[in-house]
Amino acid sequence: MEIIRRCFTLFILVIILQVGEGKLSQAFYNSTCPNVESIVRKVVEEKFSQTFVTVPATATLRLFFHDCFVEGCDASIMIASPNGDAEKDAPDNLSLAGDGFDTVIKAKKAVEAKCPKVVSCADILAIASRDVIVLAGGPSFEVELGRRDGFVSKASRVAGQLPGPNFNLNQLNSMFAQHNLTQTDMIALSGAHIVGFSHCSRFANRLYSFSPSSPVDPDLDPTYVKQLKQACPQNVDPSIAINMDPVTPRTFDNKYFKNLVAKKGLFTSDKVLYTNRASRPTVVPFSKKQNVFKEAFITAMRKLGRVGVKTGKHGEIKVDCTAFN
Repeated sequence: MEIIRRCFTLFILVIILQVGEGKLSQAFYNSTCPNVESIVRKVVEEKFSQTFVTVPATATLRLFFHDCFVEGCDASIMIASPNGDAEKDAPDNLSLAGDGFDTVIKAKKAVEAKCPKVVSCADILAIASRDVIVLAGGPSFEVELGRRDGFVSKASRVAGQLPGPNFNLNQLNSMFAQHNLTQTDMIALSGAHIVGFSHCSRFANRLYSFSPSSPVDPDLDPTYVKQLKQACPQNVDPSIAINMDPVTPRTFDNKYFKNLVAKKGLFTSDKVLYTNRASRPTVVPFSKKQNVFKEAFITAMRKLGRVGVKTGKHGEIKVDCTAFN
């Protein structure tokens, strides 16, 4: 009977492990690396103290988003290839700022010193993304953990996987829906543009070549157009970038949505969120009540963090975030 009892117990444990595989948990590292979040937070805080406040926020958030939308949230964006053919080398990823990569690499080094070969780069990126939001004045939230780092990072797999600045609402909804993100999730995540930067080439068509009848997009505020033209004259240096929010670029708040209502959305993909009747009913409440936006943003970030995650044998714990083991 004792042998039967033990076999039954083992069988139940196996079933539990199989069912649990693929699940993320806020308590995932409670026994193996209980201080992981405080270790990462310290590194992020140090990065903020050394850099213009919005730079690490923008860089890390974009890094997280670009990573999750290609191959899932598995830190494949971090891989450096000597042949220039890794995910980060794709044209759509060349504008990712080095501060985001640097933040994750430094955080990983600090975590490895305390908990070697335990915490994935994917989880560190997820934690750091939450921390930069908080340091920029945004909402705090619990991060689900347990991701493994992926085995694949190819530039050829990036094209067509990230939203473009000229996307319309249908294109945006379609792309986000592929990752189980709703229109409300998409709009809430777009609010992160409040601490973003953009190169002039990404919106120049709205200033100089919008249509045969109107070189300037009529959905842009005239005063804002003047500001943009001063910052981004024709044939400007392609390295020049400007704040996506002309009002409070250093603070994570709901001004992004106020800007949309005031015709100060920088990208076409921004303006359509307000000009399209299907999405406007979400933008207006976000613009009026900051807590409504922030609650939706937390929900969207947690859902984004579940996209395509690898767990167990489907991934690894990289020792160096820039290389496969």
